[in-house]
Amino acid sequence: MEKEKIKKPENKCELQMILDIIGGKWSMSIIYALIPDKKRFKELERMIPGISTRMLVKELKNMEENDIVDRKAYATVPPTVEYSLTVKGRKLEPIINELYKWGLEYVNN
Repeated sequence: MEKEKIKKPENKCELQMILDIIGGKWSMSIIYALIPDKKRFKELERMIPGISTRMLVKELKNMEENDIVDRKAYATVPPTVEYSLTVKGRKLEPIINELYKWGLEYVNN
């Protein structure tokens, strides 16, 4: 069976746009954390070692603007906010899982 070759985009801007959406240092970790279920902000912060509160806010806003993550705020005291993957974000699940498997096989070996 012949392996499929990855086609290089003729317009590099398309790839750059994709990386702008999901290529941030923390984006993949956030998506991976949201795969099983929705999470509150502090849960995400605890699940992703090394991320600052400011950076988590920035990445979540970027992913929300790009329809990867859905933010739902509840009118409680104190306010409760939950994040989940959108349908568009869920389509990244197999890609993230494959990257994870690749990392297990080739990183630190």
